[in-house]
Amino acid sequence: MSIRSYPRLGRGLTERLRGQGERRPHYGLTFATLVTAVLAYTLMQSMLAPALLAIQHDVHTTTTAVSWLLTGYLLMASVAAPILSRFGDLFGKRLLIVSVLGCFFAGTLVCALGASIEQLLVGRVMQGAAGALLPLAVGIIRDEFPTPRIVAGVAILSGVVGTGASLGFVLAGPITDHLSYHWLFWIPLVPIGVAAVACLLVVPESPRRDRVPIDWFGALLLAAWLVAMLLGVSQASEWGWGSERVVGLFVLGGVLFAVWAAVEARVSHPLVDMEILRRRGVWTSNGTSFLISYALFTSFVLVPQLAEAPSSTGYGFGSSVTGGALLLVPLTLAMLGMSVVAGRLVPRHGPKRFIVAGAFVSACALAALTLAHATPWQVALASGLLGLGLGSAHSSVANQVIAWVPQTHTSGAMGMNSIVRFAGAAFGAQVSAAVLATTVTAVFPTERGFELAFAIAAGAAATGAAVASLAPSRGGRY
Repeated sequence: MSIRSYPRLGRGLTERLRGQGERRPHYGLTFATLVTAVLAYTLMQSMLAPALLAIQHDVHTTTTAVSWLLTGYLLMASVAAPILSRFGDLFGKRLLIVSVLGCFFAGTLVCALGASIEQLLVGRVMQGAAGALLPLAVGIIRDEFPTPRIVAGVAILSGVVGTGASLGFVLAGPITDHLSYHWLFWIPLVPIGVAAVACLLVVPESPRRDRVPIDWFGALLLAAWLVAMLLGVSQASEWGWGSERVVGLFVLGGVLFAVWAAVEARVSHPLVDMEILRRRGVWTSNGTSFLISYALFTSFVLVPQLAEAPSSTGYGFGSSVTGGALLLVPLTLAMLGMSVVAGRLVPRHGPKRFIVAGAFVSACALAALTLAHATPWQVALASGLLGLGLGSAHSSVANQVIAWVPQTHTSGAMGMNSIVRFAGAAFGAQVSAAVLATTVTAVFPTERGFELAFAIAAGAAATGAAVASLAPSRGGRY
């Protein structure tokens, strides 16, 4: 190859990233690539949680320091989701997805090679950029897929988010028990790398873009109030819900949110269109997303801890980390199966009834766990029922959102929905942990603590069904 050919290679790669001069690949290849990317991201979202104690011992750090591996990821993902997804609407979604996957791959490699808490934290923050993957992927589906396939594609992709998160908990046990924590990062490197290359080769660049100036000040304010609020939530169990630091962060976040909302309502080209967020089909979907994400992550916290508690407590099963995670397998399979079913039926019946029914079934499953958890089969059965409900609701919420936003704002609107999901997950995990902590006697929580935490989650899911019922039954379009 001559030296003269290198500029042509550079121009070819640039054109490839921008989507110039290429034939549109079959949407099936595009969809498989997007599913791989989102699945890799959701696995990393949850896979680390069960392994924190092992990592703490291996790198010789404190409980507070190791918890930042989750906090740093959450904060970066929450900031990246709305900002980078909106940039996708402006500059091209495929370009942003490839860039995000590159950062995700690099961060995962840093963690795989990391031998100190500082290296792991840097890698986890880099991984957090992948928080924008789902909204960007939904935007590409809406831009590129045939209209009859959009609803099914979005439903399955949304179902993969919950399925991947629960699968991460399931896989973390065997990997941690039989290998080392480094393999929690080496194994996901393969699908991340495959997805990045495949996105470059088979995912088309979306031709529909919103040609407006970037609202940098709005992006800065958005990042500021998100970090303040979510830092308060994620550290509440460590610092105390009534501590000055947590209360101060909540107050600061509330003030910054009010300033951000006022600014976004007045600028000519806001990063987030407040008028769109006020649409009934959008705010009801976001409210439901928060509540069902709360319910989902409550189950991630409570079910393994219940199973791993020794039988001497009067309620535990004395399971290993792997055994406790296996009780989430019915939830994982049911969520994935229900997302496929919802994808086929939502075009005919609309997303609203699937969201309402799914949230209601989730509430029933959590109520069942509150009342009946004496044997593993009872927990597994309720876990499967919870998966059916959450699969129906989770997979349909995204379709409800995109039906009520302009096509040029799809990724941005889904980015805000991702924030709500992150917040619900954080509140679910932290509130459940706080409830258990208040009932600890000697070493383990009491059974009453688990029952109370399950009951609160059931109430959240039931409230989610009520909020979802307020959404419009007609109107909106894909």
